[in-house]
Amino acid sequence: MKIAIGSDHVGFELKGKVIEHLKEKGIEVKDFGTNSTERTDYPIYGEAVANAVASKEYDKGILICGTGVGISLAANKVNGIRAVVCSEPYSALLSRQHNDTNILAFGARVVGLDLALMIVDAWLSGVYEGGRHARRVQMIADIEEKQKNK
Repeated sequence: MKIAIGSDHVGFELKGKVIEHLKEKGIEVKDFGTNSTERTDYPIYGEAVANAVASKEYDKGILICGTGVGISLAANKVNGIRAVVCSEPYSALLSRQHNDTNILAFGARVVGLDLALMIVDAWLSGVYEGGRHARRVQMIADIEEKQKNK
């Protein structure tokens, strides 16, 4: 599995710990920045990770900013991305099982290290169930397609 990861300055330190955790699990990780705690703009990194996932260069993505909200909004503007903000493991797991999410976002100001790693592990363990959920995921893709043609 290959994961693209990115953060703004607020998420920089937590991102480093998540990268270590993923590498310990044998997961290939590419860091799309930022590379310091110097103030920066989260849409840059949300878009970069989303493009890497949408192009299928990476299987999944993880994004971290202050709350997870802003960076996920930027990622969700990229066609083919279903980014979810989670502050606890249950929603992270179900987002994979029911919504086939391909990017996980969370906030460094919202969750601490231990909870962040639990969220990541739950999300990674989730397998898309398809079935009754496939129709809804397709409906989301159809909305995206309609928007491209406007």
